[in-house]
Amino acid sequence: MERIPMVNLAAALEKEGISAFRFDFAGNGESEGSFHYGNYRREADDLRAVIQHFRIEKRVITAITGHSKGGNVVLLYASKFNDVPKVVNMSGRFNLERGIEGRLGKDFLQRIKETGFIDVWNKRGKFEYRVTEESLMDRLSTDTYAACLLIHPDCRVLTVHGSMDRIVPVEDAMEFAKFIPNHKLHIIEGGDHEYTTCQDELASVVVDFVRTHSHQDRDLSEQLSSCTRVDGSIQSRL
Repeated sequence: MERIPMVNLAAALEKEGISAFRFDFAGNGESEGSFHYGNYRREADDLRAVIQHFRIEKRVITAITGHSKGGNVVLLYASKFNDVPKVVNMSGRFNLERGIEGRLGKDFLQRIKETGFIDVWNKRGKFEYRVTEESLMDRLSTDTYAACLLIHPDCRVLTVHGSMDRIVPVEDAMEFAKFIPNHKLHIIEGGDHEYTTCQDELASVVVDFVRTHSHQDRDLSEQLSSCTRVDGSIQSRL
């Protein structure tokens, strides 16, 4: 299921004449494949395939946006490929060691080493997904701090976070602001993780950021994409 912030944001961009493409990562929403806990690097590679696809179609990519885990993925993408002029990180988590116990329970490291996996069930008692030791280690080994330092200074990054986010604390947004070279931080007062009552402010902030210096971004995007090899194969299912 798509997150409401991304749906509404795409509509707001469209009203301003900016086309937006939304997709589910493998194993999420309507995409095929298996869901994997962690998996940040593979999802950054999936995003790479999407961007390459549109560049083959002669589309200019001026910004990438992600919400929650997607915020981490777009930052990781920027640190790895350096071919987009703007990145929007909405409610991403800086410290990936946090939040795990709430999902997997206490002593999760000991239990997963004993069994090799932990099954996650929702409050209704319905099975949601299986976390393997490999996928957990993938999350724990993803170095957000190092990724932030690798983002090129020419890439402008906006971090948006709700002050009342109970899933990812607003302090994580402050950490991104410390370490990303070309960074703007916007805290939405009263906003929760899904920006339930703050959709208009979220859309306004992000659209303004995307629109600013749009002509320069277009030129920079074309320069960056011309410096990277384009592979015609698409590995992800769109």
